[in-house]
Amino acid sequence: MVSELPPRIVLYDGVCGLCHWTVAWLLTHDRNRELHFAPLQGETAERLRAQHPTIPTDLDTVVFVDDGRVHLRSRAFLHIAKYLPYPWRVGALFRAVPAPVADLFYRFIAGIRYRVWGQYDACRVPDTEERAQLLP
Repeated sequence: MVSELPPRIVLYDGVCGLCHWTVAWLLTHDRNRELHFAPLQGETAERLRAQHPTIPTDLDTVVFVDDGRVHLRSRAFLHIAKYLPYPWRVGALFRAVPAPVADLFYRFIAGIRYRVWGQYDACRVPDTEERAQLLP
């Protein structure tokens, strides 16, 4: 039997240093434990791609699946913001900025992320409290 996935999943590059830092930051700020996280290289991402063909296989795109809706790149972060406490929740208001404009900054950061923040050989090991929010 296939287990059901949680309604809100952030897919990230599992070896990216910036992505590791971002996931750790989101885990700290997601006080209601609404977000779950899985590497783009993992089985959860594969299951989601089978359901949502718009999820890319490239590793430079963060993906947020929110109750069956797929948000990519800057849109992912702007939709994630609504699940964070104030003042971070205010970031959701920037969804009014057209995606092509917001994605210019996103693509720039994605292009330099390995050079600036480095890479890991594997996904980080979560602590006990985080484990429930991290998916394979």
